[in-house]
Amino acid sequence: MQARIEWGQVRVIAAKEFRDRIRNRWVVAVAVIFALFALAIAYFGASQQGEVGFRSIDVTVASLVSLVIYLVPLIALILGYDAIVGERERGSLELMLSMPITRFEILLGKYCGLAAALASSTVLGFGAGLLPLAAELTVRDGYHYAGFVGSAILMGMAFLSISMLVSVLALDRVRASGVAIGLWFFFVLIFDLLLMGALVLSQGRLGSNTFAALLMLNPADVFRLLNIFSSEQAQSMYGLATVMPGGLTDPAVLLAIMAAWVVIPFLLANWSFKCPSR
Repeated sequence: MQARIEWGQVRVIAAKEFRDRIRNRWVVAVAVIFALFALAIAYFGASQQGEVGFRSIDVTVASLVSLVIYLVPLIALILGYDAIVGERERGSLELMLSMPITRFEILLGKYCGLAAALASSTVLGFGAGLLPLAAELTVRDGYHYAGFVGSAILMGMAFLSISMLVSVLALDRVRASGVAIGLWFFFVLIFDLLLMGALVLSQGRLGSNTFAALLMLNPADVFRLLNIFSSEQAQSMYGLATVMPGGLTDPAVLLAIMAAWVVIPFLLANWSFKCPSR
């Protein structure tokens, strides 16, 4: 039977993780990177068409989606890969486990602290990046942009859960970092190539329902679809509306799938972390 969770212990672990990221300027560095990219894309995104300046929030978000798919998963995986295995190598994990705190509270506290650091840098970065253009935005633009930032945080939390699972399973930090980088290549660069290859090789036998279901196996693709189907203009730019079945174009369904990507890897990490040998 699951012991009662001491939320005070979870808050202490989470606060330490968050303070560590503030102290080593990790949050500020990532926020500056996001702010510079957001401002550059918003202002110079249409330069290839011979125009400079803010065009519309839909075009800006569509451009930022492509960038965020590369950056946020990489940052989240790097952030969490040594959360447990690093403590184990330094010998501090045994010290923590000797105290009246459960393995689940340690894992949850570390996850919450790292997720708070990731969310803070994302909100600060993308918020500051579009601040100079605030006078040109409508209320609807603000809601749309806030939705994009929220979905980016959710995707980051999904990859952070995956990195926590890697950190629990890895034997040492070197192997954990290698697996984390490999997972970034797979989800961001290789997965879609494999899917397109399978689509071509199947010569049409791979139906749109199967194709859409396979896209749900990648949180980066779920994030892309979430932002595409939140904007009619973005749908016309990507042309996916005719391929995806209606049930998987509902933002509520896509949000539920993204939430599953946050929860399931974390539960697997908790299940594995309960093993006394880890």
